[in-house]
Amino acid sequence: MRILFWVPYPTEGASNRYRVEQYLPFLRGKEIKYSLHPFWSSAAFNVLYRKDNRLKKIYFFISGTICRIIDILQIFRFDLVFIHREAYPLGGAFFERILSLSGKPFVFDFDDAIFLKASSPPNNFIERLKDPGKVAKIVKMSSHVIAGNKYLADFAVRHNRRVTVIPTPIDTEKSNFNGKRRAKTGVVIGWIGSITTSCFLESLRNVFAELSARFSGIRFKIVGGIMHGGGLFEADIKPWSLKDEAFDLNSFDIGVMPMPDNEWTRGKCGFKTILYMSSGIPSVSSPVGVNTEIINDGINGFLAASEKEWLEKISLLIENRELYAKISMAGRQTVEARYSLKVNTPLFLGIIDRAYKEVRRISE
Repeated sequence: MRILFWVPYPTEGASNRYRVEQYLPFLRGKEIKYSLHPFWSSAAFNVLYRKDNRLKKIYFFISGTICRIIDILQIFRFDLVFIHREAYPLGGAFFERILSLSGKPFVFDFDDAIFLKASSPPNNFIERLKDPGKVAKIVKMSSHVIAGNKYLADFAVRHNRRVTVIPTPIDTEKSNFNGKRRAKTGVVIGWIGSITTSCFLESLRNVFAELSARFSGIRFKIVGGIMHGGGLFEADIKPWSLKDEAFDLNSFDIGVMPMPDNEWTRGKCGFKTILYMSSGIPSVSSPVGVNTEIINDGINGFLAASEKEWLEKISLLIENRELYAKISMAGRQTVEARYSLKVNTPLFLGIIDRAYKEVRRISE
């Protein structure tokens, strides 16, 4: 069997790195041949979420478009296509429609509420060229749909009955966890993500200022986003990089995931929370969407809906080392049981197997 994977980003993109690329070694073990074709190259990804650089973005967009056209011209080489999020970033479901008309089966995977209007602040100028309405059409044409959480699955089942929920998994055999992490003097409160969601951190500005006044030596580390203390607190702000991700994560003592409650954020898959927990980092997150399923408040993490709750629960983790250790261990156990690569790989491979059987049935 030969599979073409269409993904939006290179390996630097966390979404397809965790939802697609982690599974590829298991396909090799089943003697399945595959090709991974991102729309944006690594060079494009480096400028994609920066302001300006429009000429470079246009050049990379044209390059990605040409590559997709070449894929379509050579689609006969593949038995199945796996599409993560979308085949093409703008316009309608043009490439997916070609696959459907040609009889080429495809699996569609998505992990955000991409059926809603949204774009990154540096790329607002292309908002009018997007067509979130195409997602329903893509779902309807798909041989099978993989949704990152129940909220997304509820949308998908309105258009296709063949839907499976697979969360974004962590390879717990590789993630850094020694079971001895604990709060200490000079606690580091960390956040890791991208510029597109770092605006959510603004809701914690007063909380960070109060924590800074209450505890000596406390530090705040922002990886991949922007948040300046304005003299109220000190923050170590650095760009995200693939090679430094594990190191930066390991420097956190407490991880935070603030979010407003709206239709878009309810579609989020809680990956920050899962990432923190996999490394034994106690997390405090907004009670939005799937976070309320991942976190059992006070047992394997904390949920905080107001500034008062954020302040109280982060303070508890700093002051109570025994509680810190219990939550650290419970968080890791939750990931191992429900959100690990080991647990979710059989689900992923099962969908590929069913799609393969469908390909064989059609060919016969």
